[in-house]
Amino acid sequence: MKVRGRRECKDCGTRWSYYETGTVECPDCGSVRSIGVDEERRQHTDSPADLDLTDVRNSVDARPTREVAADAEESAREYVHKRGFIDGGDLRTLDDTYLAAQELRHAADVFGRSFDPTDDEELYFLSLLRGADMGDRPAPAEVPESMHDVRGLAVGDALREYHRDLTTWVDDRDVSRESRSALETLGEHVRRVRALEGGIDPETAESLVAAARELARHLRDDDEDALVSARDRLRRVGE
Repeated sequence: MKVRGRRECKDCGTRWSYYETGTVECPDCGSVRSIGVDEERRQHTDSPADLDLTDVRNSVDARPTREVAADAEESAREYVHKRGFIDGGDLRTLDDTYLAAQELRHAADVFGRSFDPTDDEELYFLSLLRGADMGDRPAPAEVPESMHDVRGLAVGDALREYHRDLTTWVDDRDVSRESRSALETLGEHVRRVRALEGGIDPETAESLVAAARELARHLRDDDEDALVSARDRLRRVGE
């Protein structure tokens, strides 16, 4: 959506940034009677969100694993649902914390429903729980084969949201035919990953993440080398 980021409270005159608070409620008096004072509206899809898994981590030794997994999934879900990638008209990078939160969300669901998880699967889940809020994810080679679909689903969901915001951001701008073609190709790969229910290997998933980041860098910074690299990655993934 497009919003006027700077708000002014009609009741007390306080000014604040909607981009920073994500609400039209006055931070001083609580009134919802406010007006936008910027001359133009800007695209904005992000909301303030923090992923803090400290309490969940601290409960690992004191509670049943299923309960810990359920809490981890809920925390990650709440975080990703608040997040977007356009901040006051600026295109953001697909960051590691968002990717890790998506992966933790899926891993916690699968692990929590498993009747007899393997040691590798438990280590994978705990590794995500330990580092997701700092943007840490297991390397592709460290993802157990039984959890490859989890990595694929997480990347598929993350790229679906990122591709949506990339498309929204591009729609208001004059970009080249080659740029739009690469964006369409990325979208085709995302649809394929989701149709396969994440059934791709972790290396392929990471190649798609890298391509999305390079494409965004090209669109944001007019970096032609990044476009060449993104198109090459997308071509190799499709082979």
